Amino acid sequence: MEGQKAKKARAFELDLLRGFALFMMIFMHFSYDVRYILRIDAFGFHEKDWFWTFIEPFFLCIFVGISGICCSFSKNNIFRGIKLLGVALFITFATYIATYKMGIDCFIIFNVLHMLAVSILVYSLISLIEQKTKASPRLMNVLIAFLGLYATQVGMQIDRFEGMETNLLIPFGITGPNTPFMGDYMPLFPWIGVFLLGAVVGRTCYSSKETLFKNAPSVVHKISRPFEFMGRHSLIIYLVHQPLVLGLCYAIEFLVKKI
Repeated sequence: MEGQKAKKARAFELDLLRGFALFMMIFMHFSYDVRYILRIDAFGFHEKDWFWTFIEPFFLCIFVGISGICCSFSKNNIFRGIKLLGVALFITFATYIATYKMGIDCFIIFNVLHMLAVSILVYSLISLIEQKTKASPRLMNVLIAFLGLYATQVGMQIDRFEGMETNLLIPFGITGPNTPFMGDYMPLFPWIGVFLLGAVVGRTCYSSKETLFKNAPSVVHKISRPFEFMGRHSLIIYLVHQPLVLGLCYAIEFLVKKI
């Protein structure tokens, strides 16, 4: 009975939003591969300013913001952050081998997984400071919100520093003439700001760790179920989708050349 109650109380809307954002990210990766790897004249929106200015950031904000909200549900964010960082570093190692040993340009230095891992660990540090100092939750909410807004503002101004010789600042959003091609890239600034703002939403709106839509009609759950599934298994789906999409594209390209 308690398990049933917990299942009903689950914040399905967070799974739904994260799953939908993940679905759109997969579609964007797929359409990019079709256009630039298979060189098929489709999905021309990749070359439109409106897409990169509004559409892509919108779905990324949803995904990253929901990840921040979910920190308020976790009992051990330090463990989550370290585990995710380990996965992210493995991806960096694997894509390095694929790029420089196998000739497949997909090197990833710092992408969404790296960014989320560092953001979770930063939030864990903030939570630890809050616990040790016994600071007021309201005060901490204001502080975290300020840090989030400041980080997003820094991200909007970070291009002023582009052109530096070192690659050590790549995680912060600063690139230069020696920056290698990256198959995917998502720096800390401004995205850690979006994450922290999401964490504030989680701390204030989800303090009871339950859905905000307890009386949602069953038809909503039926329609949203596929996206909820994706949201609950976002990490494994994210890890699996790109190798599958890339593998499919390269297989099609190979077959076309043979024919």
